[in-house]
Amino acid sequence: MTQSATQWAVFLGLTALMALATWWQVRRMGGRSTDSNSEYFLAGRNLAWPFIAGSITLTNLSTDQLVGMNGNQMLLLAWWELAAIAGLAMLCFVFLPIYYRNNCTTTTELLERKYGSKHLRATVSILFLLGNVFIYLPIMAYTGSLFLKTMFATGLPLLGIAAFIAALGAAYTVLGGLRAVAVYDTISGIGVLGMALLVTFLALAAIGFDFSGIPPERLSMAGGPESPIPWPTLLTGMLFIQMFYWSTNQTITQRAMAAPTLREGQKGVLAAGVIRLLFVPAIVVVPGVCAYKLFGDIGDATYGRVVAEVMPAWLSGAFAAFMAAAVLTSYTSVLNSSTTLYVCDLHEPFIAEKPDVKWLNAVISLVFMAVSIALVPVYSGAVSIINLVQQLNGLLSMPILSAFILGLAFRNVDARAAIAAVVFGVALYAVFTFAWTPIHYIHLMLVTLIACLAVGLAVNRWAFGRKAVLGLTLAPERPAAAL
Repeated sequence: MTQSATQWAVFLGLTALMALATWWQVRRMGGRSTDSNSEYFLAGRNLAWPFIAGSITLTNLSTDQLVGMNGNQMLLLAWWELAAIAGLAMLCFVFLPIYYRNNCTTTTELLERKYGSKHLRATVSILFLLGNVFIYLPIMAYTGSLFLKTMFATGLPLLGIAAFIAALGAAYTVLGGLRAVAVYDTISGIGVLGMALLVTFLALAAIGFDFSGIPPERLSMAGGPESPIPWPTLLTGMLFIQMFYWSTNQTITQRAMAAPTLREGQKGVLAAGVIRLLFVPAIVVVPGVCAYKLFGDIGDATYGRVVAEVMPAWLSGAFAAFMAAAVLTSYTSVLNSSTTLYVCDLHEPFIAEKPDVKWLNAVISLVFMAVSIALVPVYSGAVSIINLVQQLNGLLSMPILSAFILGLAFRNVDARAAIAAVVFGVALYAVFTFAWTPIHYIHLMLVTLIACLAVGLAVNRWAFGRKAVLGLTLAPERPAAAL
């Protein structure tokens, strides 16, 4: 058997083995719920903390991180992962207790309970869906297919590999719901982290653990004005980006809300934070910096190239299997959260109150999968995929976060004022992104958030005659004029 055939055999064998292990674990798990929404979207509210930690870790850690961050070939990008610790802490100690107190299935359900408006909930849900379907899903499929194509040096078309990844991910979502997704995340996560750490060590060994000759700006953790992360942005928009992603983003919080108790959910979030602090920053930047010394500036092809160079041939098939697993876990997690948002926030309130969730879950998953595959070519020409993701994320993140802050930090805010703030924020950040960029986009995220809050409070006061009162509100509040 040739080396290439051996790689493919190991790759396909391990992929099948992880699928079989997932099926076996799901079969033996108890706590099945007769509520279709709870079973498909919250795993029957029966996820133990190890599965929550594993699913949160692998949902975020995929080829868009490993390929995208290493593609910058700078240590500076580790700040995204280090700052994530703050976001996970906010989820654990601030937001998660609120979600459990209000018995939420989606993060947007909290907005409906606070404002008394299903229309605000739907507006924010649509924004989440736009980001998931048009940004995250296609980028995950693209970076995953790019890595596999680079590593195996195969002549298969990029779109064909992306379609295979997406179809396999959709199968997990359709057949098993969040329960299968979380179990697969955890099983594959051990292999992904282990292999990524091995690549990091081997890359360091390949340069003799010697960083001499690498430009200082690629080794510095204090970014200059022209760098991807200027150091002042760590004190402005960075913290609020983390708050949005880890505390209000359905894809992440859905795992933590699937525990039987708040305490179990918090244990899972804290464990995910420890894993991220100890392992993730190094594996997403160190191989890229080493690759700069080995190959020069090669952009998003970096990770596949360094793996092919330093990984022993007998391990490359196994590594590819675990990397494919990382892509699948992220893809299935975003796809599952997207169907959750559509069914709970849009279909049930506005189309049919009690749909066949199993059938609807399948149909919507396939539609979202098809759209994401069609959009893969759009991202194939990006100079830096990770910077593009973070920049586009601002179109949605700060406007959505403003709705949560207005609802939780103030009393007596009309839902229509929050909707006005969200719409204004999307338009403002679009101007910043596509027409006029006066300062770094991370600074502009904070500017957008402050502007959204100001517009929301102004509209609330002058258009609806209601004076907002500052004060943290944890319980639902019935507005005077609910939408």
